[in-house]
Amino acid sequence: MQVTQEARGAVFALRGELDFDSTVQVDEAGAAELSRGRGAGPVVVDCADLTFCDSSGISSLLRLLQGLEAQERTLRLAAVPDSVGRVFSLTGLDQVFSLHTDVAEALDAEALDADRGGRDIVTADNDGKTHPMDRQST
Repeated sequence: MQVTQEARGAVFALRGELDFDSTVQVDEAGAAELSRGRGAGPVVVDCADLTFCDSSGISSLLRLLQGLEAQERTLRLAAVPDSVGRVFSLTGLDQVFSLHTDVAEALDAEALDADRGGRDIVTADNDGKTHPMDRQST
């Protein structure tokens, strides 16, 4: 996993499998990011090179989401592969995580949210492909 600090937030680029053995990297990077505190901006998890995510990986992402929300910050997932998007859809996690087509869109989401007065929800369809839903109030 590679972590970079962008002007608009932190980006965690995942590679390969997010499972029991690799979640320690997400947890450590998440703890470091949470230590930056409120106002540090969103965290975008770039899933473009993610090949697999098990329940341990999902739990790690949920812990990070909860920690960020406690600081009034957001977690956004970008470029979620079809296989992982399908799992999120089947488990309802597509309603929990903010999913975006790519990192640039995820980083721009805050400005778009301010313009639109809320966030758009993006979900995975039955074929696993992500798409924006009609706007709903959140």
